Amino acid sequence: MKNELSIALAQLNPTVGDIDGNIALLLEARAEAKEKNAELLVAGELIVSGYPPEDLVLKPSFLDYIERKITSLAQETATGGPALLIGAPWLQEGKLFNSVMLLEKGKISSIRYKSFLPTYGVFDEGRVFDKGPMPGPIFFNGVRLGVMICEDMWTPDVTECLEESGAEILIVINGSPYEIDKPDKRINLAVSRVKESGLPLMYVNLIGGQDELVFDGSSFIINSDCELQVQMPMFSPNLTLSKWIQSDNGWICSKGELMPFDEQSFSSIYQALVIGLRDYVKKNKFPGVILGLSGGIDSGLSAAIAVDAIGADKVHCVMMPSPYTSQESLDDAEEQVKLLNVTFDTLPIMDAMKAFAAILEPVFGGKGKDTTEENIQARARGMIIMAISNKLGYMPLPTGNKSEMSVGYATLYGDMCGGFSVLKDVYKTTVFSVARWRNECCVDSFLGPRGTVIPERVITKRPSAELKPNQYDDDSLPPYDILDDILISLIEREATISQIVQKGYNEETVLRVWQMLDRAEYKRRQAPPGVKISSRAFGRDRRYPISNGFTDLIESVQ
Repeated sequence: MKNELSIALAQLNPTVGDIDGNIALLLEARAEAKEKNAELLVAGELIVSGYPPEDLVLKPSFLDYIERKITSLAQETATGGPALLIGAPWLQEGKLFNSVMLLEKGKISSIRYKSFLPTYGVFDEGRVFDKGPMPGPIFFNGVRLGVMICEDMWTPDVTECLEESGAEILIVINGSPYEIDKPDKRINLAVSRVKESGLPLMYVNLIGGQDELVFDGSSFIINSDCELQVQMPMFSPNLTLSKWIQSDNGWICSKGELMPFDEQSFSSIYQALVIGLRDYVKKNKFPGVILGLSGGIDSGLSAAIAVDAIGADKVHCVMMPSPYTSQESLDDAEEQVKLLNVTFDTLPIMDAMKAFAAILEPVFGGKGKDTTEENIQARARGMIIMAISNKLGYMPLPTGNKSEMSVGYATLYGDMCGGFSVLKDVYKTTVFSVARWRNECCVDSFLGPRGTVIPERVITKRPSAELKPNQYDDDSLPPYDILDDILISLIEREATISQIVQKGYNEETVLRVWQMLDRAEYKRRQAPPGVKISSRAFGRDRRYPISNGFTDLIESVQ
């Protein structure tokens, strides 16, 4: 009877649709696992296609190519070396499954299918995949492996089926996106499955950015006594060898490397934003990014993230002052440019404002100024950014945050112009906290300088759009600490008006925020994609109708 087993866990960063590139990642990881004398290499969910593949899996040519490449990959195992446990979409008897397969001895020796298909939040698997039957163990080198795919671990049913079928080690392959506090939630769920089954559990996740999602890795192994034996790093590709010994009480994983979780949520948020932007730029083959640097906190943080993600030589900043731009803002932007060492241009928009005023005089004559003139400034800046983007090929990076997008404090075709919004899911209060963290901390994978990257005054000064004299955000919005707490209650928690008022907030303020949130849906529908870090990011996570009569049925708190 076999009493030892070595399994390599591979945190890899696939690109959706790049089947050849993803296979190359697997072959590279397999070569490394072979050097470590691993018997089996385990990679993440749908590693061959990338995750989530969305409607790519509806293309017959896509599925045919995957089948050919996996068949070829299986042949690599014919001459020895570690077997492969990998995920891929798989067509079987006219049904399409999210599958996991064991490649060994030159062939596909076993296939299992995902039983629970998530159809909530950003997930639409029930739309493209068929539900698989409850799985039995996969036999490998005399050991019964209970293999699950991501969501299958989130309820006890599949674990119970595998345990009753004789599984000895639970292995879960995952495409689990990052959210604030998500790593702890995964471990708690895994501990529940271990307690229920009495079996050790291996959890292998993807890493990297894929459109709006960021996969954080954080793979781990828990023994049957619920002790954490292996903890792999967050946001970093990694291959770790686990060594297993069979005892009278079943299989036990030897103590391996335990990479500590970063308990500072601002650290993990910032790293998620960096890797999300880096992979979006890289996977879409942009040569760099272009953004407006206003001297404010949002553009300041966006610029710092961009430099950390892709390097200062690929970041182009533009200051576009109007008559209302303060000298402080000009000075702060110039100071940050020096800190980051990025390319910088100053392109005033005064002449553009005058030209638009002259063009529109026949229609606007005799009418007083209002937000229309403010929006013209934002749109003039948006046009300049888009023009530079067209000329240089750089991706325009909008700098708005979640607080602004929630209440419509943004201009369509103006400051919302762009290809990817790095702060789209980051509330304003978090923007300040993350900026302070970055000035104090740096991670080896960051490409920017250590030390201060955002001038202190940018963080401490009173926020202003500077679109008219003496304008400040809190003149038209509640203070951000109040606004953000109300928004979190409305968006992430779906709280009622009365529940929020019971927290001590003014009823009129809560109602006004709710109205602004509802009325801005049409703007958010036209916003670019951006990094998801919360449980309810705008877009696929939170889908509300634009034409929505419920806003007229505001509840009474009487």
